[in-house]
Amino acid sequence: MLTSFKKNTMTLRPQLTILSVVLSMPFGLLAQKELPIVLTNPSFEDIPRSSSTPSGWFDCGQMRDSPPDVQPGFWEVSTPPKHGSSYLGLVVRDNETWEAVGQRLIRPMEVNQCYELSMDLSKAPKYLSKSPLSADVVDFATPVIVRIYGGNGYCDRGELLAKSTIINHSRWVGYNFRLSPTKGSYSFIVIEAYFKTPVLFPYNGHVLIDNLSAIKPVVCGADKMPEKKETQAVTAATPTKKNTTTPSKSNNSSSSSTASVTEAPAVTIGKNAKKNVVYRLEKVYFEANKYELKAESETQLAELLAFLRKRTDIVIEVGGHTNNQMWPNDAFALELSTNRAKSVANWLISNGIPANRVQFKGYGWTKPILPNTTAEGRRKNQRVEATIINSNG
Repeated sequence: MLTSFKKNTMTLRPQLTILSVVLSMPFGLLAQKELPIVLTNPSFEDIPRSSSTPSGWFDCGQMRDSPPDVQPGFWEVSTPPKHGSSYLGLVVRDNETWEAVGQRLIRPMEVNQCYELSMDLSKAPKYLSKSPLSADVVDFATPVIVRIYGGNGYCDRGELLAKSTIINHSRWVGYNFRLSPTKGSYSFIVIEAYFKTPVLFPYNGHVLIDNLSAIKPVVCGADKMPEKKETQAVTAATPTKKNTTTPSKSNNSSSSSTASVTEAPAVTIGKNAKKNVVYRLEKVYFEANKYELKAESETQLAELLAFLRKRTDIVIEVGGHTNNQMWPNDAFALELSTNRAKSVANWLISNGIPANRVQFKGYGWTKPILPNTTAEGRRKNQRVEATIINSNG
């Protein structure tokens, strides 16, 4: 009988093993999706040299021009690294070419998922090289932007996932990018320097890049939430509602259709700290049509910073909003509001808040809190808000 029992057990063992593997597969795949996508050589560590792509990265620039540089030490670039012993230098050129690098990811970025990628960016005081057009040695001093693409082959630019503001500072500043693929899943990433836009003529410029993070899965912000949750977010801030005319694209509009325009009042930071509460940052200031933070903004930003340091369970989305004065230039309104939100997010990250806790989004003039028919309404609609999108407290 013992022999028979052993025989039956041995017969069942392969079947039990296969069943165990099958049952564990979905949970293993689910857990894997929650893990960061670690990049190869994220700090661009290599022997500093010109026209040589760092180890682990692929040259994705135009074939007729030289590869990127591993800095410092060439073209009179002397900026110390932010991390490690070297960093990446990318240039744009007056012959309408630009440099880029890419690599294959260990796991794809999935469509309709949200990720965060942070990096340190800077601009060297001097970056001398030959102009492709004149062949003279010139300073590639004009600032540029950084663009991030997802693709499914080396140097494939399948979808533009993020772009920076203009990099015009000589100190290292941490930038946090939100990557949300909508056209497909991507197994490759491309990071490139590009001309600030709009621009009439290509120019010579550069950017320095160091200290990339892993690509971290994060909770999607308001743009990924159902419409019902956006309404809850407004309600949580105990707003007052007024029936007014639909906010028009022109101050002279005679539209008579009605809609409920909601003013979310400013809330003392930390008083009602829970998911979907909206905090209006009334004392965060910018120059007209610009996105650099004014010095007097730091008092309220310091209050938000202290709150986030205390409540380490909280993830926020910084939302930028404009009034309708820029209509019909919707693209500029969206870009300006996004850049303003990004400036606030970058300020928080540069002061120690982890990048995966601060998301940002620009809404242009699409979410007014008051009608745009008065100066006071337009002033209040031009605002920055912080919304708690995740909280375990």
